[in-house]
Amino acid sequence: MLSACAAFRGDGPSPEARVAAWEAGNVYPANYRAELLAYLRTYLNDPSGVREAQVSEPVLRSVGPGNRYVVCVRFNPRKVGGGYAGAREHMVVYVGGKLDRFVELRGEQQAKGEQCSGATYAAFPELESLTR
Repeated sequence: MLSACAAFRGDGPSPEARVAAWEAGNVYPANYRAELLAYLRTYLNDPSGVREAQVSEPVLRSVGPGNRYVVCVRFNPRKVGGGYAGAREHMVVYVGGKLDRFVELRGEQQAKGEQCSGATYAAFPELESLTR
């Protein structure tokens, strides 16, 4: 029981140190396209035949207690039974230059467009060329 009290002594890092540690994770993701493709190959039920693929360049955005490099990606994936699911938008968060989180923006998030607002998209033909 005493060990639980010791965790709350206030000896932890200062708020400034926590922010500095957070910001130290902001390394530009130089291989963001290749990492994203590798992830999507396993994420999508059928990675072949993706349509309307677009991706943005990495930019620093407010995520959590500070900034992180974020990439926005849009695409229209195939459904399991055939046909297409409709265009989807995702936010990809990078920490230390590596893919950390892949979040599908749905409903209110997508309507507000906060996470990917102002993103400049470019064609992403590598995603449209994926195979199983």
